[in-house]
Amino acid sequence: MVASSAPDLTDPRYRAAIIDLLGAIGYGEISACERLTEDAGRAPQLADKVALLGLASAQFAKVAPILDQLAALGVEPYEAMEPFRAPIDQFHEYTAPSDWWESLVKAYVGDNLVRDFYREFAVYLDPTTQALITSTLAEDRSEFVVERVRAGIAADHTRAGRLALWGRRIMGEALTQTQRVAAERDALSDILAGDVLAALDLATIADVFGRITQNHIRRMAALGLEH
Repeated sequence: MVASSAPDLTDPRYRAAIIDLLGAIGYGEISACERLTEDAGRAPQLADKVALLGLASAQFAKVAPILDQLAALGVEPYEAMEPFRAPIDQFHEYTAPSDWWESLVKAYVGDNLVRDFYREFAVYLDPTTQALITSTLAEDRSEFVVERVRAGIAADHTRAGRLALWGRRIMGEALTQTQRVAAERDALSDILAGDVLAALDLATIADVFGRITQNHIRRMAALGLEH
């Protein structure tokens, strides 16, 4: 369900929430780009390395529009992102992959789960912010990862159980991290509590998390893993 009337960026509370939201997304994308580059170092084949570096490059290209929009809102983009460095870095520390296969599952399951979270709430935002978030967080790595993980499981069936457990852990940590970030920032809490966006209520938020969970199950199935 989309809000019947678009929120207004001239509203100070809404504007503060959008600045925080874009700050979190911006640093999240920078961090994901870093992790993809690290994952490329684990790649067993040169073609895999090149594919991941290509994904990292495409990811990095999406950061500039976020920075531009933050500047257009009258804030220093790096200051807007700074509050989110510690919690996002902590998430990646908690979920550091031990091998190539875990890094692929994390890139596909974890990153896209967080993107789902932001895309779900973007539909309630003003058109400019909604379009920016939707284009920035488009899913673009599914074919490469799905092919590699399914081939890895076919080559060694013992990987399936371990990677299924890993995927469940990634989901739990990603949701916890996202909710923690929102809870620690008053402006984001106002959005989730429905104080800024009247269209958001407990039932709507429950539906959002239900869809996020279903998307996670779908991705795990695509990888050949049971949730």
